Amino acid sequence: MSSETSSHKPRVAVVFGGRSSEHAISVVTAGAVLAAIDRDKYDVLPIGITTDGRWALTADDPGRMAITDRKLPSVAELAEGGDGVVVLSADPTTREVVYSEPGSVPKALGEVDVVFPVLHGPYGEDGTLQGLLELSGVPYVGSGVLASAVGQDKDYMKRVFASFGLPVGPYEVIRPREWETDPTAARKKIVDFAGEHGWPLFVKPARAGSSMGITKVDDLTGLDEAIEEARRHDPKIIVESLLRGREIECGVLEFEDGPRASVPAEIPPVTAHDFYDFEAKYIDSADGIVPAPMTEEQTARVQELAIAAFEAASCEGLVRADFFLQDNGEFVINEINTLPGFTPISMYPRMWRESGVSYPELIDRLLQAALSRSTGLR
Repeated sequence: MSSETSSHKPRVAVVFGGRSSEHAISVVTAGAVLAAIDRDKYDVLPIGITTDGRWALTADDPGRMAITDRKLPSVAELAEGGDGVVVLSADPTTREVVYSEPGSVPKALGEVDVVFPVLHGPYGEDGTLQGLLELSGVPYVGSGVLASAVGQDKDYMKRVFASFGLPVGPYEVIRPREWETDPTAARKKIVDFAGEHGWPLFVKPARAGSSMGITKVDDLTGLDEAIEEARRHDPKIIVESLLRGREIECGVLEFEDGPRASVPAEIPPVTAHDFYDFEAKYIDSADGIVPAPMTEEQTARVQELAIAAFEAASCEGLVRADFFLQDNGEFVINEINTLPGFTPISMYPRMWRESGVSYPELIDRLLQAALSRSTGLR
């Protein structure tokens, strides 16, 4: 259903929070989205997911969703109604949302026309929530199950990109069983990788974002600690060599005639941090340069690669693609984010603002695109 064919305003469920280590950033993103949605055009239902997985009705109060004095917000602080639970029906013939509390009769909250998921990381950005919404028959913003899963798993993401001929940097993967059955052999794989590609290395969770759990390792002495830190977020880890060059990002947005790329941005070296980590991104608000100072040819090339990555992973709606512009002038794709941050300082909205699409227009375009798509195979 769409705003053109319906006599009522489309009802948007903004779903945020979640069980991943990126819970707080999802809350911040939701606050920005809720503040910008056109309430004359859409009805809004905020639904928060706590860190233990409970779906809760939350206050529609963007002011309480910001990072304040370096303190991160949470769904638990915003939840209303005690231990009440929100349930979305898995019956595709209805889009009913039901709220129930222990000892009380469940209360119908009405139907939802579209979901705007602003969850980051596992159990939200990785295809799991998208699968639930497909079962429920509810349209949603962003990529489907496959593209979301590929976009979350850096191992398979790189495999897909390489199969489509996109430039990918050197990497090694340590799967859970490898580390659990023979950590000495697994560690040797990393040491051999360093011997081939040199130090430093980046040790990362394979399926986490927002730079969570990432460690830059300069030599053998820091390797074990880095592995344990990455495995604290994900039992599957990925090791990447240092790519020397400039960090360039580019946004992709789906229009009626297909995906288009934004002006690129550059993430300058962060002097107070060893690399562009969580603190630099969200706490200390490291600034990006928009548009990135590049030649016309370089800009056109990174935009071409960003759209190619979007298509290679079968993405829908939106993507932020991250690259390294190496000293030899060649681009290497680092990763994509199928649900990039929408915080006030996030690069994706900034790049599109500089490309002529304001923040409210961006949200409206994503919602309209979702409303125009069916669920299921497409």
